[in-house]
Amino acid sequence: MITDFLIVGSGIGGLSLALKLSTLGKVLIVTKKQSAESNTNYAQGGIASVLADDDNFELHIEDTLSCGCGLSKRESVEKIVREGPTRIYELADIGVKFSEKNGRFLLGREGGHSKNRIVHAKDLTGKEIERALLHETSVNKNITVLEYHYAIDLLTNRNLKKKNGNYRHTLKNRKENACYGIYAYDIRKKKIEKIISRNTILATGGLGQVYLHTTNPAIATGDGFAMGYRAGCLMENMEFVQFHPTSLYETEIDVDTQVFLISEAVRGAGAVLKTKDGKEFMHKYDKRKSLAPRDIVARAIDNEMKKRGDKFMYLDARPIGTENIKRNFPNIYKTCLSRGIDITKDMIPVVPAAHYACGGIKTDLDGRTSLKNLFACGEVTMTGLHGANRLASNSLLEAVVFSDSIFKYIKKNISKIIPKNGKKEDFIKMQNAVLDWNDKGTINADEWVLISHDKREIKEIMNDYVGIVRNTVRLQRAFRRIKMLKEEIKEYYTRTKVTVEILELRNLVTVAYMIIKSAMKRKESRGLHYMLDFPHRNDKQFKKDTRLVKF
Repeated sequence: MITDFLIVGSGIGGLSLALKLSTLGKVLIVTKKQSAESNTNYAQGGIASVLADDDNFELHIEDTLSCGCGLSKRESVEKIVREGPTRIYELADIGVKFSEKNGRFLLGREGGHSKNRIVHAKDLTGKEIERALLHETSVNKNITVLEYHYAIDLLTNRNLKKKNGNYRHTLKNRKENACYGIYAYDIRKKKIEKIISRNTILATGGLGQVYLHTTNPAIATGDGFAMGYRAGCLMENMEFVQFHPTSLYETEIDVDTQVFLISEAVRGAGAVLKTKDGKEFMHKYDKRKSLAPRDIVARAIDNEMKKRGDKFMYLDARPIGTENIKRNFPNIYKTCLSRGIDITKDMIPVVPAAHYACGGIKTDLDGRTSLKNLFACGEVTMTGLHGANRLASNSLLEAVVFSDSIFKYIKKNISKIIPKNGKKEDFIKMQNAVLDWNDKGTINADEWVLISHDKREIKEIMNDYVGIVRNTVRLQRAFRRIKMLKEEIKEYYTRTKVTVEILELRNLVTVAYMIIKSAMKRKESRGLHYMLDFPHRNDKQFKKDTRLVKF
């Protein structure tokens, strides 16, 4: 299979980019589930952008830099903030119905923001964005979507056929490595094929399922992170995993459960965090109280739970008012009501849950990775925006801004990418040069118990030792266990035929390995990475990005 542009993932970044790239050539979108299943679809809060009369770019920039704890890159922050309004209006133009009042966007406020600047569609913003983007892609003749196709690995120089005993392209250093597409597993046909592309874009979303408690859907197994690492991409700041402070507390949780998120916009509207006996506590941790940035709120809840021996804290939404709750947060109201909680009368039991990865595949301001012909956008990347902690609702903004940057770079260089006469001889040549998938000697292994046990063990290790609060002993213990699991899973993977379960397990253990290895390098506390034995920020030694590369 061949295409001009291959996009792995069907969230806001991948779909918005597909629409633009379709003006330049054929676009193929690969997604392992249905196209609507993505982290974007579950984003409740909205998109942060400077649209109010009393707001300005510099305020948004400073809020973002402050939240990033010294690691956000100003050039990246400025780019995303200044391009934000244009991208918001683009989404509105293609049919996204944002909440409005008197003909203007209704702007909410979330923790860490100094002004109301959150554009939203009630409390189902992501779902509304996905609806509009999927409709536009479905009627575009230059876009093909392959659902239920799992991207296994990137095709690089290591996948080229040998000639005279040597690889056709000798790989002397990382800069010489290039991407030619992917190996993809057709889940329905149980068949593996190679997809050759002139340019490949990873827009695969998050990694929350590496933790036991996460707001991410079951598909968020860190596939893009793991694929990029195995292919030799430069990875940065993998230790910074954001825990959303307020997910709905569930008494029982399954290994693949996605916990329900109580949007930060609820606190922005006036909800207050309280202990079980109804007392506020956030004033002890930050002057912004319940509107402090997520890392501070998550640690405060975690500390109060441990100090009091409680399994959860409460979020009191009653100050918002019954009518405002039902009008602005209908999905949260209905979901809680289905669990027996009337949030207009009852307080909501909440716990922190893994929510967003601030590190990932390093890209430049054009969305280029360290591999030639490979781009990335969205949560799978480290663009320099988030630093050590993500400011609420900056993530969807980052995805649309960088997808636009990728498009502009490709468009500028299109004459080098696609021949004017449209010949595909180069495609055919590359397709013949790349090795076919070889699973000779592998067997069908029906060992679901083994896979499910390993998956739970990974999640519990990450939850217990590499969560909100860490220390050296916990990280060392986690690393020993994950390293052993990684070797066992690698051996299991090489001798068995491909299944979705083994592919996800392989990626989860790779992501866990990267997070722990990065965390062990940072001997300080900064943003989302809090170390009990290094409780202070150390700018002299650690005001820099943590780097990993497999080469």
